[in-house]
Amino acid sequence: MMITAERLKSVQEYYFSKKLREVRGLIAEGRPIINMGIGSPDLPPSPETVKTLQNVLQDPKAHQYQSYQGLPELREAMANFYAHRFDVTVDSNTELLPLMGSKEGIMHISMAFLNHGDEVLIPNPGYPTYTSVTKLLGAKVVQYDLMEENGWLPDLGALQKLDLSKVKLMWISYPNMPTGARITLAKMEALVAFAKANDILIVNDNPYSFVLNDEPTSILQVEGAKEVALELNSLSKTFNMAGWRVGMVLGSAEHVTAVLKIKSNMDSGMFYGIQKGAITALKSSADWFEKLDATYKQRRNLMFQLVDKIGAVYDTDTAGMFVWAKLPEGSKSSEAFIDELLYSKHIFIAPGTIFGSNGEGYIRFSLCVEEDNIKEAIDRF
Repeated sequence: MMITAERLKSVQEYYFSKKLREVRGLIAEGRPIINMGIGSPDLPPSPETVKTLQNVLQDPKAHQYQSYQGLPELREAMANFYAHRFDVTVDSNTELLPLMGSKEGIMHISMAFLNHGDEVLIPNPGYPTYTSVTKLLGAKVVQYDLMEENGWLPDLGALQKLDLSKVKLMWISYPNMPTGARITLAKMEALVAFAKANDILIVNDNPYSFVLNDEPTSILQVEGAKEVALELNSLSKTFNMAGWRVGMVLGSAEHVTAVLKIKSNMDSGMFYGIQKGAITALKSSADWFEKLDATYKQRRNLMFQLVDKIGAVYDTDTAGMFVWAKLPEGSKSSEAFIDELLYSKHIFIAPGTIFGSNGEGYIRFSLCVEEDNIKEAIDRF
């Protein structure tokens, strides 16, 4: 038997990859499972976006290798989007790189900046991929606490007390995944100052900017942030294009060039038609965002009713496509609680513990569920 690489011992199979096999097994048995576990948009992209993809299939350029940096007009559309939506200016030729989804960027950034033994500040709770990629590269995970009493924001006072001499990267995600917490410009300014003072590259993973969020923020809004910050963004949530795999990384020319060195040795440019469709999506009018939010607001209001039935508590002033809720006092552990719901009510939701130990006592509901299914879930109580 082939002996696998040592690095595989540092990570486990992604929770949703494993758990969804169990869910599919229950569905195959005929159980009426309602999946509220993952944030995979169930709404379609705009008709204009889909039509653009369809119309380019006869173009001979559609079937050729594409540039590692993407089409110039795609980079320009991404830069214009940031200028219009965030009031952030980037050079589309040197300070922006299209990606095959922002998740790809987590690996590319880590490979570009981390050496074996370097340390990485990772939020707890936070996106599990930050931890798994760090371990795969032989770097060291240094968790920092996000707590409800602090608005799920980094406690810079506590961070300053750590030995930061070996820390190279710090991951943040605002609007926050999984909690939905927002961040102010003042808090981002403090984070940039912290990064500068400690020679740390801070990366804001920002795919939830435009879902139920009337004040979208970017770390690049902070003056001088490009010196110490990168930002990842994605079309997956904002434009219902998760399966298309279109993302971007933005920052200084020096940092973006470092990422390009990795990316150009690992993949080729994304499919021409997807790039053209992404250009159309990025030019969507304000009406697109308003309709998207209207749908998610209706779903969230229904989801609040479901959470009330369970007896959990939640913050109504959050962003993104999830409801993060605290279990009632005296409840079972998060994983035991969601397993009981799965087998007794045939409803699958995510336990907070998959995002870190500070997620114990919390559960997460996805809004990527049709209203009728949310109503059905309510009726099961």
